[in-house]
Amino acid sequence: MVKKTVSEIIVDTLIAAGVTRVYGVVGDSLNGITDVIRAREGIEWIHVRNEEAGAFAAGAEAHVTGSLAVCAGSCGPGNTHLLNGLYDCHRSRVPVLAIAAQIPSVEIGSQYFQETHPENTFKECSAYCELIGHPDQAVRSTEIAIQTALMQRGVAVLVVPGDISHQSAEAPAPRLPVLRSKATLVPAIEDLRAAADLLNTSDKVTIMAGAGCAEAHAELLQVAEMLGAPVVHALRGKEYVEPNNPYDVGMSGLLGFTSGYEALMAADALLMLGTDFPYVQFLPQEARTVQVDIRGEHIGRRARVEVGLVGDVAATIQALLPLLNHKSDRAHLATALDNYREARQDLDELATGEAGDTSMHPQYVARLLNEQAAEDAIFTCDVGTPTIWAARYLQFNGKRRLIGSFTHGSMANAMPQALGAQLAFPGRQVIALAGDGGFAMLMGELLTLKQLKAPVKVVVFNNNSLAFVELEMKASGILHYGTDLENPNFAALAEAAGIRGIRVSDPADLPAAIAAMLAHPGPVILDAVVKRTELSMPPTIEKEQVLGFSLYTLKAIMSGRGDEVLELAKTNLLR
Repeated sequence: MVKKTVSEIIVDTLIAAGVTRVYGVVGDSLNGITDVIRAREGIEWIHVRNEEAGAFAAGAEAHVTGSLAVCAGSCGPGNTHLLNGLYDCHRSRVPVLAIAAQIPSVEIGSQYFQETHPENTFKECSAYCELIGHPDQAVRSTEIAIQTALMQRGVAVLVVPGDISHQSAEAPAPRLPVLRSKATLVPAIEDLRAAADLLNTSDKVTIMAGAGCAEAHAELLQVAEMLGAPVVHALRGKEYVEPNNPYDVGMSGLLGFTSGYEALMAADALLMLGTDFPYVQFLPQEARTVQVDIRGEHIGRRARVEVGLVGDVAATIQALLPLLNHKSDRAHLATALDNYREARQDLDELATGEAGDTSMHPQYVARLLNEQAAEDAIFTCDVGTPTIWAARYLQFNGKRRLIGSFTHGSMANAMPQALGAQLAFPGRQVIALAGDGGFAMLMGELLTLKQLKAPVKVVVFNNNSLAFVELEMKASGILHYGTDLENPNFAALAEAAGIRGIRVSDPADLPAAIAAMLAHPGPVILDAVVKRTELSMPPTIEKEQVLGFSLYTLKAIMSGRGDEVLELAKTNLLR
């Protein structure tokens, strides 16, 4: 049997799994790995400026392709930089393998230079995390790691000491049987009958649909029609649920629509499909609930579920449909659709701009991006207000994609995720909706876009603040503190780096600026100067929030910051 180094075993197994790129920053403990990548055809090293960005980029690639993506970090700080991005990958359920290099094996436990223990550090954000302590472990450990990442849709970590990576072991041809296997899980018939009985005897059924509906769009529409049920979607389900859906009544949750919230709260039965929607205050706790999820551990942890169905959403609906009675009463659905049209109109009326203004409503920026972007554009969005505008103003048609840190909720994800998506699909339009705080946090990746010639379009919502944090403070009656950002001219900064930069503050100039950005063949930074005081109201206002804003207003005036209150009124009320 042929012998290979551990590095060769790892890289050749990655190639067999279809991996074509590895994101990371080189370092001496990774030399064995990177030298093999250099010599192999069909796989390349993607040099990012920060390993965190590499993990975000790998996660985005895995999201848009559904295939394994890989990132790597050298020993100590190199691989601890991966941590935040890997948390996001794992909680977003995308298959990513991380190679965490380690100090020389004989030095482990001696408090050696850059010593950490990655097998402990990454345990919580991975489905598999093991140290290759002997060359003979390399074949099985690598194959197990890859198959675990793919089957559990999460992160797997291989910890590889630098000296071990150069050592040799017998290496059979890689075997990854899960690459060619597919299974479907369907609940037992007695559980399906119990679910059907509940739904058939309920008058007003609402569907809450999430990312688990990714391959179940046709089935979702069928069950909505059968039950006369409005469909509310969670944010992670937006790109899968929204397209060509006559039953869609918008999102619910902190970023959602009043129509989505009302459709849920008016229901006497709730059918949850492939969602682990976390905000229990936006779910009808008194409604009788059926929940379908491939992961049984998700069932019942957000609402008091009466019937839990463990199974694939599409297959489960197919098995459930023959047991359901067609509901002729469409009053609940009609009311929800009317509410949605009204909520949609209200939101669209906010997405306007007045020529000659010195800054723009961010909704207007998002609306024009939606109108001018390609039919198959891939969007990424930073946590905070860019996610709000993406959720409310980007429309999805079955071809467009949406990536964000929707479960982990990390700043600075949009630009590196856009990089990963762009490398995976070089011919598609990739647009990052970045907050000024998130953009600045990993701004070094601008240089990565330039170096890789990745034509990512980055729209920076520049309001000189951590706007969503500021909004949360106001809602709690707190004067904002520590949220100011003294930003440069981001367009000029981009030009200094050799990247096209466009700055726009007058709404009249925005349509042409977006058109120019999208037409440019390389990367572009569009510095969009937007209003700091724009409010993004949740679909329902609790009395504590009303009290909080009242307290904020009083405190602002009494502390000499009454101009803020005036600006809030001008931006949000006097329109």
